[in-house]
Amino acid sequence: MAGKKINKKKVVLGLSGGVDSAVAALLLKKQGYEVIGAFMKNFSDTKNKLTGECSWREEKRMAQKVASHLKIPLKVFDFEKEYRKYVINPMYNDYKRGLTPNPDALCNKVIKFPLFWKKAKRMGADCMAMGHYIKKKKSKQGFTLSLNKDAEKDQSYFLWQLTQEDLKHTLFPIGDYTKEQVREIARKNNLPNADKKGTVGICFVGKIDMIEFLVRKIKQKPGKIKDPEGNIIGKHNGIAYYTIGQRAPDNKYFQISAKYRNSQKEKIYIIEKDIRTNTLVVAPKGHPSSFRKSFRIINANFINPVKFPLKDIMIRIRHLGDFHKADIRKQGNRITCILKNPLSGIAPGQSAVIYHNSKMLGGGEIRL
Repeated sequence: MAGKKINKKKVVLGLSGGVDSAVAALLLKKQGYEVIGAFMKNFSDTKNKLTGECSWREEKRMAQKVASHLKIPLKVFDFEKEYRKYVINPMYNDYKRGLTPNPDALCNKVIKFPLFWKKAKRMGADCMAMGHYIKKKKSKQGFTLSLNKDAEKDQSYFLWQLTQEDLKHTLFPIGDYTKEQVREIARKNNLPNADKKGTVGICFVGKIDMIEFLVRKIKQKPGKIKDPEGNIIGKHNGIAYYTIGQRAPDNKYFQISAKYRNSQKEKIYIIEKDIRTNTLVVAPKGHPSSFRKSFRIINANFINPVKFPLKDIMIRIRHLGDFHKADIRKQGNRITCILKNPLSGIAPGQSAVIYHNSKMLGGGEIRL
């Protein structure tokens, strides 16, 4: 597709300042599209620790350099108000309820795709594009999404809430490329961000200390830490700040008795949260009580029609996490995932993303 010329169609592409979107813009331009870059300003609270400057300003400057290099216009889409209302505030509320949300998936569902497309349409765009590592194909069932061949960069875990409506006007130009191939294209074309490090952390927020971030809106509420047998072995500063599957911290906010720590040969992990009693339960890695054979899925979305039961599929409960064999059954409105092998670290609120071979079927939120 990279060398295929098409009629001059107008595409508005999310140009973030990173190398992925820069190469996506380059590929589309080479294919004959009229490309317009759009930088999204969604969160201005995060600052560079060295300069004290808002991180989005640095990213915007790089996006401007890329646009200038490619000789394409650059617009700014300011979604900060919507991002705070529809992504950040719901995320805080979920943590308050003891859940572990997936704000990046929510951002894609409510900001990156629908709001972006709304603005792009007003500019007369025929389609929009994003620099995600995901493969889109046309099939008899509509558009499908499949894993990118670069296992370390696959972004399907954050895209399970997309719909056919989203996909029919969205292009993913780097879907068939690996990260190294993208960087090589960037270097050959002298893009100014060819060797720029990728961003990590929450979408548009960046890498942050999660507890510090949550403390801004969620008051500390000290509670007890117990072992699997129900013995009190320590205290924590608030159940909302921790997630199932997380390694138990060892600091002034999360204190486990030295006697218990010293008695364990394995690392200690959080295995249960009881929001009613404000209690956390911890156990050494591999403890039988940390494993589950099934869980419920709510707020499910399937990109293409599916027929239950779904047998011999694979699920993922973390971004770039392992794939786990499972069956998925539906009885009435209740969807249950039955794992072939018991699994630890299953946290309510997390996304369970469902795959058949390399095809992403969809996903939902985990409940126990």
